[in-house]
Amino acid sequence: MEDISNVFITDYIPTIYTTPASLKYMQASKPKSADVFLERNGVVIILYNKTKDVLVLVKQFRPSVYFQLIPEAERVKLGTAIEVSKFNPEEAITLEFCAGLEDKNIPSEVVAQEEILEECGYKVPVESLEKVFKYCNLSETTGAQTTLFYCEVTEDQRISEGGGSAVEHEIVNVIEMKVEDVLKYVSQSYVCSPANFLFALNWFLYHKYNKITE
Repeated sequence: MEDISNVFITDYIPTIYTTPASLKYMQASKPKSADVFLERNGVVIILYNKTKDVLVLVKQFRPSVYFQLIPEAERVKLGTAIEVSKFNPEEAITLEFCAGLEDKNIPSEVVAQEEILEECGYKVPVESLEKVFKYCNLSETTGAQTTLFYCEVTEDQRISEGGGSAVEHEIVNVIEMKVEDVLKYVSQSYVCSPANFLFALNWFLYHKYNKITE
């Protein structure tokens, strides 16, 4: 996964997934402006394997995390190759729950079902997905919405190794972790995971895990 090479930084190239813009508005009779980066809504799925008593997670290389490893002085050299040997790509590999963008005109539950199969290799019925709630993925630049799901699976529902969609050229590693090991991971001084991972983990511990272990 960490075999990263030929890294270049370029000007922003528009895609169907993101739209940069500036929002002009009046607040308390004063003109204001904010730069925004519009993203598609998405889903996050807390996947718990009852057979093995593990959380099913994914690891993947995140370009945005890698970008932050590169000093600003190096970033301004547009079109110049970045010396990968100076910035370890392994430091940009995140640990996350299964997730995906809502890039099709289908219900969120079906998006979640497809992501579970593509990323983690489990074929689950839509009815087994528990919709927790939808929340605002708020930052300075994006306000996209994320729908959080919870799903329990068994080993007999695994039909492939997962690893991502061949169509999207995703490369993800499926990681099974005991809850105790996940808690050790998040107790570190630095956790290379998104905020929604920490939020979803806390929800799982409070609402599900205590009941499972009773």
